[in-house]
Amino acid sequence: MGGLADLNEFEIARRDRSEPIGYMPKRIVDIVLALSGIILLAPLLVICYLLTVMTSPGPALFRHRRVGFNNKHFDCLKFRTMLVDAPERLHHLLESDPAAAREWAETRKLRRDPRITPIGAILRKSSLDELPQLFNVLKGDMSIVGPRPITDEELERYAASVGAYLACRPGITGLWQVSGRSTTTYDKRVACDAFYAQNWSIALDVKILIVTVPSLLSETAF
Repeated sequence: MGGLADLNEFEIARRDRSEPIGYMPKRIVDIVLALSGIILLAPLLVICYLLTVMTSPGPALFRHRRVGFNNKHFDCLKFRTMLVDAPERLHHLLESDPAAAREWAETRKLRRDPRITPIGAILRKSSLDELPQLFNVLKGDMSIVGPRPITDEELERYAASVGAYLACRPGITGLWQVSGRSTTTYDKRVACDAFYAQNWSIALDVKILIVTVPSLLSETAF
């Protein structure tokens, strides 16, 4: 990840910028790909919707508040993969299981998550739960390629790299997602987002898109 040593100046220059990195060229590509994806994947979207509502009580879509470009908050859409009492289950687990609490503090994820439904586990493993984010892209809250959308709590962990994250629209896929997301550390995730913001180009987006499908397939097989 060369070039990170000069990141502070980059971040200061990008704070409160009027347009996200890539702006118009990136936005045009986003609209074309999002519309194409929604049309081509419409049957799959319907199937995921029906499976979600038919196999566990609750809404099909889950809306989670995330931080976007220039610290603008938005509702990130996903197919619901958790039980409706997920917050209570998480609280109980972290209170009763020190190992799970440590894992959550380090990665914000749990390898054995009692909140996830059987269908939700499949949707997550295949990343199909993120298909509704195509509508976030159309709205302009997200991009096809960019940093992983994060919460206010996670933003604090970006420390000196926060400006790099806020200079971009969050992405459905990105550098971290194709760099072994299940086996990497949170610090590497931050470094990937910072590197992407500093080195963005159409060519970089194309490279990330090309390796996204093989990466998803390897993650699913794993």
